[in-house]
Amino acid sequence: MRFLGQLSHLPPRLATGAYILNSGLSKRNADEQAAAGMHGMAAGTYPFLAGVEPKQFAKYLSTAEITLGAALLVPVIPSAVVGAGLAAFAGGLLGLYLKTPGLREEGSLRPTQAGTPIAKDVWMLGIGAGLVLDSLSNRTKASTKKKK
Repeated sequence: MRFLGQLSHLPPRLATGAYILNSGLSKRNADEQAAAGMHGMAAGTYPFLAGVEPKQFAKYLSTAEITLGAALLVPVIPSAVVGAGLAAFAGGLLGLYLKTPGLREEGSLRPTQAGTPIAKDVWMLGIGAGLVLDSLSNRTKASTKKKK
C-alpha cells in the first residue's frame, strides 16, 4: 500500500483520524438522552436537522465520524481529499460554536467554559486546511518541475 501524500502528512492524519474514529464509535450506540442532547444542539444551529429523529441523527453523526476517521487513517486516500472532508466537518462544528448562545463570551470569539470543548475543534479546521493547501502546493511544484 503506497502512501499518497507527504510523510509529514502522516502524523496529523493519524492523530485526527484516531480521535474522530473514536468519537464516532463512542456515539454508535448513544442512548435516548445522549442522542437528544446531540440532536438538540445541532438542530438549534442547523434548523433543517429538526425533522430528523434524535436516535437517527446520532447514528448519522456516528457514521460520518467513523467514515472520516477511517479515511484519515487509510494512507491511500489522498491528503487533499481527506483534508477537505476534515475542514468541512470542522467547519460544521465551529458553526455550532459560533451560533449557539452561551458558548462564547459576550461580544467576543473567546469561549466560555461551556464553549471550550467545541471551540477547540478549530485545530481540526487548521489541519484539514493545511493538508489541502500543502497538497495543492506540492502539485503546483511538481507541475512546474515537469515544464522545465
